[in-house]
Amino acid sequence: MNRIDAKFKELKEKGVPAFIPFITAGDPSLDTTRELILEFDRRGADMIELGVPYSDPIADGPVIQSSYYRALSSGIKLADILELVRDVRKKSEIPIVSMVSQSILFKYGCKEFVKNAVNAGLDGATIPDLPIEEAEEIIEAGKMKDFKVACFIAPTTTDDRVDLIVRKSQGFLYYISVVGITGSKNELAEELTNNIRKIKKATSLPVALGFGISTPEQARTAGKIADGVIVGSAIVREIEKHSNQESSILVNKVGEFVEELVNSTKNQN
Repeated sequence: MNRIDAKFKELKEKGVPAFIPFITAGDPSLDTTRELILEFDRRGADMIELGVPYSDPIADGPVIQSSYYRALSSGIKLADILELVRDVRKKSEIPIVSMVSQSILFKYGCKEFVKNAVNAGLDGATIPDLPIEEAEEIIEAGKMKDFKVACFIAPTTTDDRVDLIVRKSQGFLYYISVVGITGSKNELAEELTNNIRKIKKATSLPVALGFGISTPEQARTAGKIADGVIVGSAIVREIEKHSNQESSILVNKVGEFVEELVNSTKNQN
C-alpha cells in the first residue's frame, strides 16, 4: 500500500487529522532540508509536502517564491532532490509528496518523472498549475507505479469540475482555503465547512486543507473540518527567520514551531 493511503487509513482509525508541513527542497540547503524532514517526523508530522523550486511559480506567494529563489541560486536540480529523498528513506518512512510545476514535468517527461520519483522514495505529487483536463498523462503514469497525484479544488471550482476532480484525484484532495496564492491569512473563510462537507459527500478520498493556515489556532480549526491540514508559508518564514543560525539551531527552532502546529491540529477538544 502506498504510504499516503496507509497514513490516512491509520489516522482515520485513530479519529485524528493529518498534519502536513510544506518546505522547499534546498532552502537553505539540501542537508538542512533532510534534517528538517527527519525532525518533523520525530515531532509528529504525518506527511511532508516537498516543494520542487521553480523560477516562475503560479500558486505561491512571496514567502515561498523567495525560498524557491534561494534554492535555485544554489544550483539545485531535480536529480539532487530525488537523491535527497533517497537519503531520507534510509531513516524514515514518512510519506513525502512533491509539489512540482507542470513545466518541470513537461521537460522531464511524466513517465520518467514518476519512475525516478518512485525509485527515490516519493509517494506522490501535487501539481498546482496543471488543469485536471490536462492531467491524464501524469495520472495514468502514476497509476502504473502506485504514485498518487493529488488534485486541487478551489472555492471557485464549479460543481461539474469538482465531480471530475474527485474522480481523477488519488491519495487525497487538496482543498484551497482561499481564492489566491499561498500565504498567511488572519482568519479562515466561513464557508469552508460547508464546502468541505459537500466535497466529502462526493468522495471517500481524504480532504486536506491548505493555503492561508499559519497559526496553531487556525490549524486547530482546520483540523475540525478536514482530514488533513497543510501549512507552508508560515513554516518557510520560520526557516528564513533562522537561516543565519547554525543548521542544528534552525532545525530545532523550526521543529518546535511545527510541533506546536501538530499538537493544535490533533487537539480537537
